[in-house]
Amino acid sequence: MDKNTSEYHDIIVSLRKFMAYPIILATHNEGKVRELQQLLSGIGFQVVSMANFPDIPEVVEDGDTFEANAAKKAREVAVALGKTTLADDSGLLVDYLGGAPGVHSARFAGPDHDDAANNRKLLQLLSGVPLQQRTARFCCAVAIVTPDEQVATTQGTCEGIIIDEFRGENGFGYDPLFFVPQYGKTFAELDSATKNTISHRGRALQKAKAILETAARKGNT
Repeated sequence: MDKNTSEYHDIIVSLRKFMAYPIILATHNEGKVRELQQLLSGIGFQVVSMANFPDIPEVVEDGDTFEANAAKKAREVAVALGKTTLADDSGLLVDYLGGAPGVHSARFAGPDHDDAANNRKLLQLLSGVPLQQRTARFCCAVAIVTPDEQVATTQGTCEGIIIDEFRGENGFGYDPLFFVPQYGKTFAELDSATKNTISHRGRALQKAKAILETAARKGNT
């Protein structure tokens, strides 16, 4: 087993029991599904979305951390379907706002939110704030849960700045406002390959992918 996956011995053993079954992506967000499927290509497991299981209700995300929400989503779907499930929870933490919107990123503008409303609220709260005080980071936690409830979680972050205008047509959520100085572009302006390499979700998924690839390889654990 690889050194960086040795701590995941139990779930790797469990994953090998369920190789014949697809891994379920526990999200109804089409943009996120596209990113996850790209990031998880070539892992040795079939990957399908929740669109194949319309009768499974959406899991209530009531945890106080990204890790708790990701683990809850993955566990509930894994138990309901009897299939290995991967879930993520992610959000934006803005320093000037004391870490908000955080775990409430998807519902920042209220329960009947959409991306446009969330972005408008963010810009309103940062109106007049100098650029150097608009530092922020995206954070992501990924959870893998097998039908016998073995759990592994990974994390990833990406640093940036919240600008005051929308830039770019790619991505979703806060991507058009999240500027990465190293590349001189927002997440919504980056091509998918670059974004998947540097993003919070990409970094967390690469760690999760290593666990799945180790499980898919033959050999001793």
